[in-house]
Amino acid sequence: MSFDLMYPRRHHFSTRQTTVLAAIALIGAGMSGCASVQSGLGFADRTMDVRSPVATEAEQLAHTDRPMPKFTDIPPLPTDVRPAPQYGMAAARVEAARAELEQQTAPESWSLTASEDFASQARRQTPETAPASPADTEAFAAAARKRATPPPPVKR
Repeated sequence: MSFDLMYPRRHHFSTRQTTVLAAIALIGAGMSGCASVQSGLGFADRTMDVRSPVATEAEQLAHTDRPMPKFTDIPPLPTDVRPAPQYGMAAARVEAARAELEQQTAPESWSLTASEDFASQARRQTPETAPASPADTEAFAAAARKRATPPPPVKR
């Protein structure tokens, strides 16, 4: 088998030929896009669904001649808004508060030492109640078991 059959020569296009081919391809793609827009999207042949609750109002609005808006219709800038630099200053205050809170609640800022004082204070604030008797505990457990027992299966 010859080398030419296994590896055929490639045709190299000149810059001008490449430019012409690219221009033809782009023009063809553009024209096919125009053709599909004119013929295939189907915007013109759509009809209004008369069963729609807004059909009559939409039909009236679609066929109403209204004046086009003008640039003079744009409202003036509001005057009761704080200037942009104040937003940055407020954000800086929030960031400072965040940093302070993180510093106050950092792991090294608290410990579990001297917890007896806290426990004794909690005991003083808790009212004295008598613990439940064993009979009350058993009655509660029996009632809970009764509620948790599933009903018997249906007889067939």
